[in-house]
Amino acid sequence: MTMARQDTDTTRALQSLEDGRSSVRLRAALAAGTNPDPRFVDKLIERCAIEPDFSVRETLTWALTRHSPSLTVPALVDEVRSERAQARSQALHTLSKIGDRQAWPAITRALLSDADDEVARSAWRAAVVLVPEGEEAALAGVLATQLGRGGRATQLSLSRALIALGEVILTTLRTAATDPAPRVRQHALATERLMRDPDAGFEFAVEEAKRVVALGGAGHEGG
Repeated sequence: MTMARQDTDTTRALQSLEDGRSSVRLRAALAAGTNPDPRFVDKLIERCAIEPDFSVRETLTWALTRHSPSLTVPALVDEVRSERAQARSQALHTLSKIGDRQAWPAITRALLSDADDEVARSAWRAAVVLVPEGEEAALAGVLATQLGRGGRATQLSLSRALIALGEVILTTLRTAATDPAPRVRQHALATERLMRDPDAGFEFAVEEAKRVVALGGAGHEGG
């Protein structure tokens, strides 16, 4: 492909990312990932913040993962400080997909407890991917402050994030299982149950945890 042709294709793709039709934006995002060009990075990140279509957002994230982390990571780290919730959420989601641990300092306690559930869930997923070796227990302690938060989908996201940290979470969960708040105790017990028996499913784990809490027990299994 000649340089002039490549410039034309890049310009067309950049313009198409703002097209009113989601199918056109999707093709443009695919083109940006198929033929990475540094000129795409800012526009892809900008579009992530406002793109209404889930499939297009996922393709924008994929396109960003196809570009050099030296270009994308610093820009995404800036984006997690945006006032727009979708911008923060998508930037965190993309950082989790890139997996470059240089982004770890950007995963702040404020993001892990963000008032917007989607932002918090994205931060939890990013944190467990990016956490440096040896800092898992500290991260578990911060994540545990969110136990009992939100609806079932949000609680499942947090449980999965904690479980991804491994056995290091058990002490934290057992402390949370004595919390004064029943929702916190239930969520802690359900998370431990799900960790020990993934096949049981979260719904079953939650219902069992509710019964244990109602009976006034901690319900820990051995060791």
